[in-house]
Amino acid sequence: MATVLVALGLSAQQQETPRFTDRVEVARIVLDARVLDDRGDPVPGLEAEDFNVKIDGKTVRVETATWIGGRAANLDRPPATVATLPGDAASTTNQGRLIVFLFQKDLEPSRIVGLMRMLLKSGRLLDTLTSNDRVAILSFDSRLRIWSDFTNDRERFDRILAHGILFERPAATSVSSEPSLVERLAPDSVHHAYSIERALELIGDALKPLPGSKSLVLVGHGFGRFSSSAMTMEDGYGAARRALVGSRTSVFSLDVTDADYHSLEAGLRLVSEQTGGFYARTHIFPDLAMRQLSGAIAGYYVLFVERPDSPRTSHEIEVDLTRRKGHVLTAETTSGVEGGR
Repeated sequence: MATVLVALGLSAQQQETPRFTDRVEVARIVLDARVLDDRGDPVPGLEAEDFNVKIDGKTVRVETATWIGGRAANLDRPPATVATLPGDAASTTNQGRLIVFLFQKDLEPSRIVGLMRMLLKSGRLLDTLTSNDRVAILSFDSRLRIWSDFTNDRERFDRILAHGILFERPAATSVSSEPSLVERLAPDSVHHAYSIERALELIGDALKPLPGSKSLVLVGHGFGRFSSSAMTMEDGYGAARRALVGSRTSVFSLDVTDADYHSLEAGLRLVSEQTGGFYARTHIFPDLAMRQLSGAIAGYYVLFVERPDSPRTSHEIEVDLTRRKGHVLTAETTSGVEGGR
């Protein structure tokens, strides 16, 4: 009996002894990648093994690659449905795509004709959106102006694009139900946004709390400062870039200038390259640019990758494909980190 009691006592003591296990925290980074083929159509069906990712020059392992969105719609007819796959977040799949149009208005002859053309073409693109997608419309001339919060009200879009932006001043914009862009844009800040760089910064900051990747279609003529020796960006550009990258917003720049080249296109090119979008001229083949835009905003991949052991808070990103052909659009830098085990 004593032997049994001792054994039982030892067993109880062993059960009460706390056990310690090693726990390793590994930082991970979420990357958004849009993949287009030579025709400008999205390339769905890719897996983690199809992506090669380098962070700060070092190859890192891609843990998962999840496609969010659908196939590009034909611009000549609206899609019946756009299939959305699970992944990024449940709220992302439920709300559809979030797209901001920002029209840079200028009455200079080499710009106004192109702007009018793209206002019409943008209306055709809106035909391809689904009931779950939400679009906000803003413009910039001497300052930032808000025409519409996120909505799918097509009649309102048509009025704004056909007449409002060119000939009117926007009325006070009511806040839509979630998701809302306007409620995150302080009126005083908007009123004093006298540069396109400041406007981009405000838009990026306002989009940051909203889930998933967002698209900003910048229809304009460019920005930056041109001197006799070089093209430089204004001081506010760095803050704009950080806000856009931090909010997972890709900028697609559609240049309305009637020229094969002009100095201010450098700003459009730079912001698109650094945020995972693209730059396109529209004075010769506007339909081609719109087709590419349709493909790019149709969907994207969410890549979950390990971050290299580095004290840096901002990282340089390179993404390409290993087993498939396609052009990958992704932000050149990122500061988005998620903790994991």
